[in-house]
Amino acid sequence: MMRKYLLIAASSFVLGAGAMAYLNRPAMASAEAPRADTFKMLELFGDVLTTVENQYVTPVDDKKLIEAAIDGMLTSLDPHSGYLNPDDYGDMRDQTRGEYGGLGLEVTSEDGAVKIISPMDDTPAARAGLQSGDYITAIDSQSLIGLPLSDAVKKMRGAVGKPITLTIVRAGKDPFDVKLVRESINVKSAKGHVEGDYGYLRVSAFDETTTDQAAAVIKDLQAKDPHMKGLILDLRNNPGGLLDQAVGISSLFLDGGEVVSQRGRGAKDIERYNARAGGDMLHGLPMVVLINSGTASAAEIVSGALQDRHRAAIVGLTSFGKGSVQTVIPLHGGEDGALKLTTARYYTPSGRSIQKTGIEPDLEVAATTEQAEDVANQVFQFSEASFSNALDSQDGKVRRPPHEPAEAPPPGFDPKKDFQLVRAEDVLKYGSVAATPRLPTPKPKLAAMLAPKGPAGAKPDTASDSGAKPKAEPAHP
Repeated sequence: MMRKYLLIAASSFVLGAGAMAYLNRPAMASAEAPRADTFKMLELFGDVLTTVENQYVTPVDDKKLIEAAIDGMLTSLDPHSGYLNPDDYGDMRDQTRGEYGGLGLEVTSEDGAVKIISPMDDTPAARAGLQSGDYITAIDSQSLIGLPLSDAVKKMRGAVGKPITLTIVRAGKDPFDVKLVRESINVKSAKGHVEGDYGYLRVSAFDETTTDQAAAVIKDLQAKDPHMKGLILDLRNNPGGLLDQAVGISSLFLDGGEVVSQRGRGAKDIERYNARAGGDMLHGLPMVVLINSGTASAAEIVSGALQDRHRAAIVGLTSFGKGSVQTVIPLHGGEDGALKLTTARYYTPSGRSIQKTGIEPDLEVAATTEQAEDVANQVFQFSEASFSNALDSQDGKVRRPPHEPAEAPPPGFDPKKDFQLVRAEDVLKYGSVAATPRLPTPKPKLAAMLAPKGPAGAKPDTASDSGAKPKAEPAHP
């Protein structure tokens, strides 16, 4: 059996990433399934299809009905399982190569609407200021409410140079329109520059060339500043990507040892992925990793590995919590599309399952005062735990509930500067998180009313985990 693990991302459709693998084998029904009941329900499905064909008010497309039924069966399991029709399957393969046409968004569906997981760097969406958590409710004045995510994504894609208008709903604001022009999205997933005494490496996704790109950036930084004192690895709003690239990026900073393990249904169904021996290009120079709630899946693997291995301090906000692996199973060689099925959870080197909980930073820092206040208010938190049918963390842990706000820019801080980046530089400057002077945090708003009672880390009420019930799988228009 040949496996090629491909994607690890943040949500349901794939417009940029998902935790996936290609698996060239037929899908097998469980031998334990009660055959009589199964055949009875399949007969019922046939009866329903026949009734719809004969009695629905307008003629129906059997192929679309059956594809929708297959997708509904899979998405009922968890938010990241689903059916990819042949077109969607082809789009997914294009995206893993890091090149496709559109706007540069990773989106999901939530309660019949399209929700943005994250915009991609240097794309029309990012330049227009679209944000994680925004809702897209209409395209060119045509409502998207209730439209399947795949159909919404197709509307966002189109000819290069063709304009499009998105209607956006953002918390605390009236709906507004954003005009964009479609571009050929060929994402450069790694770039960097010298930031004072330190190197800065931005990794925005994990596609087929990310590790090679990142290695080249590090070499360039070392050539520009041979006396570089440390490195900041920015994984904010990175929705994930290819598993082998997550291992490859980790290998650039680790000298061998485990990066991540993948554990399936069976007790012996465990695969471990190790960094290359002697691979640390920085030779032990201190590191800080920047994360936020848009940091997902493959990006969480890297963050968790560097944190567990005490190779880097983590600064920012708790990551998304996408800790499951999807296997892409082509149907008839891909001619009939593919199944995207959750087959395992992944674990950091210390044995932590990140599923639903995310990576918690060593120093919690928000980009803005408003974002810091959101930490205390469950209503505004968007993560894997927001999905109503998200897979649980196998060890029973839950995401940290609303709590005292994180650090935020102090009064008078230059809004053109990146506060989280400044604090990452402070950690490198002072040598550790423990030695870095703390800044005052903003006064929480609504926290007393919304935050669950009890000690930090206690299991929150159901409501505190249901601030958002997203989609079916991330998509990349």
